[in-house]
Amino acid sequence: MRGVTETVETGRGPAQVAVTVPGEVAGRRAGAAAPVALLVLGHGAGGSVDAPDLTAVHDGAVAAGLVVALVTQPYRVAGRRAPAPAGHLDEAWRAVLPTLTERFPGLPLIVGGRSSGARVACRTAGEVGAAGIVALAFPLHPPGKPERSRAEELRTGLPTLVVNGSADPFGVPDAAPGVELVVLEGERHDLRRAPDAVGRAVVTWLRARGWAR
Repeated sequence: MRGVTETVETGRGPAQVAVTVPGEVAGRRAGAAAPVALLVLGHGAGGSVDAPDLTAVHDGAVAAGLVVALVTQPYRVAGRRAPAPAGHLDEAWRAVLPTLTERFPGLPLIVGGRSSGARVACRTAGEVGAAGIVALAFPLHPPGKPERSRAEELRTGLPTLVVNGSADPFGVPDAAPGVELVVLEGERHDLRRAPDAVGRAVVTWLRARGWAR
């Protein structure tokens, strides 16, 4: 179950943030242990935070002791499907993150998302003080245009997990120093066939780094 959705004002309009704290029921603590990390996730270009892979990661991470925040970009809050320019996405994301890190001080910050949201997280990870990155369905290049690679965005110097489908028309990144790659056979860009496998891969990676129980 997700927490209450809150509105955060940004220079690009209001964003919405749904925060779930482990063991919190109807706003009251249920005697759970303290959270071990903060995971902030963004959605794809025309999608929402209700995407199956994001839902699976949310549920698995909360069960593993993380605070999870799902961020809806201002253009989607305004009802538009066409994505805002990259600079606008990054600006809004950077405006949201301090409200979360101030609310949960001392927790390691893991940022990520699916597709466009993964790119935003990678581009801004250093600025927001992230300890690691979770990139779902990272769009390595536009479909049919492998020469327009975005691989450089993954080279942040931070521990990064990439989960992509083997049949993704946006391509599959290569593993690299600091970048761990999980390829799900037969999955396409939506990672919709077996979202639980996505959630398990992320929680396994988080546990290996001490960011999950």
